[in-house]
Formats: sequence, C-alpha cells, structure tokens
Amino acid sequence: MSVRLDHIGIAVKDLDAALGVFRDLFGLSFKGIEEVPEQRVKVAFLPVGDTKLELLAATGPQGPVAKFIERRGEGVHHIALHVEDLEKTMAQLKEQGIRFIDEEPRQGAGGARIAFVHPKSTYGVLVELCER
Repeated sequence: MSVRLDHIGIAVKDLDAALGVFRDLFGLSFKGIEEVPEQRVKVAFLPVGDTKLELLAATGPQGPVAKFIERRGEGVHHIALHVEDLEKTMAQLKEQGIRFIDEEPRQGAGGARIAFVHPKSTYGVLVELCER
C-alpha cells in the first residue's frame, strides 16, 4: 500500500478570515474556493511544500463541519492520506477490522474520490483516504 500525506483539513467558522491568516500572514498561495454541496461545505486549498492545508467552512448548520465546530470548536478536523487505489485500500483495511464512515467512495473537493475512516479505528483521528 503506497500512502502519502495529501492534506490537513482545518475547520473554520469564517473562511475569509482564515484565508487572511494562512494566505496573507504566512504567504501561502491560494487558487480559489470550491463548494461541495453534498457535504455542506466550502473549501480552500493552500499548498505547503508537498502537501496542502484545506480550510473548511460550513455552508449550513446541518453539515459535518458545522457539527464538528459546534462540538469541538475550530481547528484540525482531519488528515488526508493519498492512496493509489481507493477501493483496494478500503478492502484491505476492512479485512483488518478498520471501520469506515463511508462504505463506498464518494466525490470530494479538488476532483478527489474520498472515503473517511471512523475515528474510533484511528485513535480519535478522523482520516480521509483520497485518490486523485
């Protein structure tokens, strides 16, 4: 299984304010904001070396990011690992007893196919597997 860090997701209440910190204060580039209606979220990717920061802002109170911020506040939401073959990786992990939030891959931001591992299987860390 070939895996590398793809991005770190950060949940924020105000995407423009967060961009002001990460883009302007740290000098990170930014190519635009993308909305993922299925997840009720707007995202902005900021490249940092070989990985990215993904700023996530809820577009409504019922989405997973809004619920995360309500329970835990703003901050690191998930880490995303790039895999070459999402279905194969999911099957291998399921055979090892790993639980998933997503039983099947779905469309994520930036054209990626994604699936989230349940944090109870990864010591409380929400892990996103993504294939680009």
